[in-house]
Amino acid sequence: MFFSSSADFALNPYLADLNEFTFTRLARLLQPLTPPAGLKPINLSIGEPKHPTPQFIRDAVAQNTDGLAQYPPTKGSPALRQTIATWLERRYALPALDPETQLLPVLGSKEALYSFTQTVIDPRAAQPTVLVPNPFYMVYEGAALLCGAKPHYVNFDAKSGEYAWDAIPESVWKNVQLVIVCSPDNPTGAVTTRARWQWLFQQSDRYGFVVLADECYSEIYFEEGKPPVGALQVAAEMGRTDFKRLVSMGSLSKRSNSPGLRSGFVAGDAELIAKFLHLRSFNGSAMAGPVTAASIAAWNDEGHVVANRAEYAKKFRELSPMLAKHLAVTVPEAAFYWWVPIPASFGGDDDERFARELFEATAITVIPGSYLSRVASDGVNPGRGYIRIALVSEFDECLEAVTRLCNFLSRTAPLAVAAQPVTA
Repeated sequence: MFFSSSADFALNPYLADLNEFTFTRLARLLQPLTPPAGLKPINLSIGEPKHPTPQFIRDAVAQNTDGLAQYPPTKGSPALRQTIATWLERRYALPALDPETQLLPVLGSKEALYSFTQTVIDPRAAQPTVLVPNPFYMVYEGAALLCGAKPHYVNFDAKSGEYAWDAIPESVWKNVQLVIVCSPDNPTGAVTTRARWQWLFQQSDRYGFVVLADECYSEIYFEEGKPPVGALQVAAEMGRTDFKRLVSMGSLSKRSNSPGLRSGFVAGDAELIAKFLHLRSFNGSAMAGPVTAASIAAWNDEGHVVANRAEYAKKFRELSPMLAKHLAVTVPEAAFYWWVPIPASFGGDDDERFARELFEATAITVIPGSYLSRVASDGVNPGRGYIRIALVSEFDECLEAVTRLCNFLSRTAPLAVAAQPVTA
């Protein structure tokens, strides 16, 4: 029998709940537009590092192809697990981790975020709920929806500089199975404080949910010697060295300018790690030998990371004062984004219009803040009226982009914003 249409066969019903992916939506918004001829397009919409991948990482990939004739182990190599454990201990001043039980290599944080959510959500519960920061990385929402959970959006409060965790009602908390925290945050650059981590762990004890700390931007900060505090670090300081109901995810994509390597880790609660490994034995997410070798080399070297941070710091330090003459922009605490309110001349909150007109006039692509957020239970979309600008290109291209952006704002919204203080 041959089926003639999609109505003739069953599909995962949760697929219908998925929203259009962010960059698909952005491409559709800009597709009809033609920017001026002769202007090189500059894409500042996607968080894809454009600094060169260090040569020693590239060499490690090329020089370690012998294992391609064998299936790699799902658990990853012992050498890589030990390397990541040692890095975590050094970076977060942790007691010795057990590389056999407390961490797993993963193929970048995106696939791990998705599959870990499938590991911990019980769809048989009356109303399984995932707390999602709003605005957010779209995989958080998609992963929750596709396993039958309900995302509850926790709005960012621009005045306080953090997400409104305290506003979540008891009626929501009692159904929460997973809380996702991004720190340093995409897109706002905010860093979750020790006090907030402590509070979240106490809430986890009270309600029994899992905390997932997405810390893929942990190494992009702007003052050497003052790295952002981490979830595992705070848990250990509290004596929670079993990391009960807590996992942290990290990645080489931003730290080592290696997004194409697809290499990261999950670390924390050994019981959760064991369940996650069990799931991964079925979905084929094992790291190939050349990627393993390159990952070991990358985690063992901090020199390239320090140099990478210096490049980002220079961009924010030198370009923020230029843009601050036109927009209310400040240097973020960490990560590599400006999260900026658009001028009142664009209707106050029409971020789609701003992105369209900017692209058509300057060939610069930014992402409307409303594409990174949802209308929450309070009726507010906290991303509406904002744009996210990713300072991922090398300095000269970022300088060119900011120059074009300032010229555009001078024409469309002259003197719309008084010069703003530029602070971290």
